[in-house]
Amino acid sequence: MKDFRFEDKWWAGVGRETCQMCGRKKNLSLYIGICPECLKNSTIEEIKPIFMEKHAFARKQFFLSPYIPQRENGIECKLCSANCRLEPGEWGWCGLRKNHNGKFVHLSTRNMGLLHFYLDPQVTNCCNAWFCPAGTGIGYPRFAVKKGPEYGYYNLALFLYGCSFNCLFCQNWEHKRINEANVVSSEHLVNLTLTNEKITCWCWFGGSPEPQLPFALYTSQKILEQKPRERVLRICFEWNGDGHPNLVKKAALLSMMSGGNIKFDFKGWTPALHYVLTGRTNERVLFNIAQVGQIIAKESEDRMKNNVRPYPLGITTLLVPYYVDAEEVEHIASFLADIDPQIPYSLLVFHPAFMLKDLPITSKKQVIDAFNAAKKHLNKIHIGNLHLLGCRSINDLLREAA
Repeated sequence: MKDFRFEDKWWAGVGRETCQMCGRKKNLSLYIGICPECLKNSTIEEIKPIFMEKHAFARKQFFLSPYIPQRENGIECKLCSANCRLEPGEWGWCGLRKNHNGKFVHLSTRNMGLLHFYLDPQVTNCCNAWFCPAGTGIGYPRFAVKKGPEYGYYNLALFLYGCSFNCLFCQNWEHKRINEANVVSSEHLVNLTLTNEKITCWCWFGGSPEPQLPFALYTSQKILEQKPRERVLRICFEWNGDGHPNLVKKAALLSMMSGGNIKFDFKGWTPALHYVLTGRTNERVLFNIAQVGQIIAKESEDRMKNNVRPYPLGITTLLVPYYVDAEEVEHIASFLADIDPQIPYSLLVFHPAFMLKDLPITSKKQVIDAFNAAKKHLNKIHIGNLHLLGCRSINDLLREAA
């Protein structure tokens, strides 16, 4: 497949454009075409006809199903909340599962997955490195090999193909090139890790692990069972959080017992805005975050006392210029605080990617406003990708703005 190109008129420039709903000049993405205010005051039903087609256009470039299959007599897949219902010969939304003569055929099985993997030197650019054992040494010696950052060790980065969302700003859109994916066995990943004691964590990401969770869970369980008891090996998941609740629960327990963590990339609070950005609703994401929070509260209170174990949950939100603003962040932070005000929350500076290459980098004002909004509710706030703004820390940014 040729490299993905952006050749249509929406990539013509950045600036104030006419909103297709209110008709006023606003800061907006030309591809989205509607200003943040109008989106936040709309329902999914009102904007769905427009954005179904925009998401379909983005997906057709990769020969993925343009719409979520919902055939009346189809067989139902429950790996994510899309709940695709597939007729014979039809592929699901994720591009990995097919109805073959009335039975599911999955390109990813319990023993074989579609992924690219590599050794990522610690401390990695993981969004949770600011509070996890690899970056801080918290949980030493049970969950970390050092009292500080694990320099000299590696994270086995496991990039899974496929996703249950269709984010218009996707930073890793290559996951959609499913026909280019390598087929890798559980046994290969386990043996690779057992023969390299410098690997201290696994991180499943992508795409998003949801369409391949059976493979990721089985393989993670296998390595934890086969590794030496005293060896540090954390299991982490970085996902959109839309998976089946039972599978999400299993993943959370694996992360907790190994000293790893789960990172939910929370795209947006307002239902219509979330649908515009991802092609999906956020109801399952909200449910799964609450579920993981409850699991942590019930099973890890004693273990986290006196910093003997790391916090196994982290939330990130990408500050999409104009759209994911301080108002969105405050709603998200308030929701998280109702679960636990100690949940680490990381706000990420946006850089142009995929279908939203017409947007700028997040402004310093938007970052500061979002940071202050989150601080009203949560105790642990972090800013990621500050290098895009020429800053080393949030304190540098705040001093500059003062």
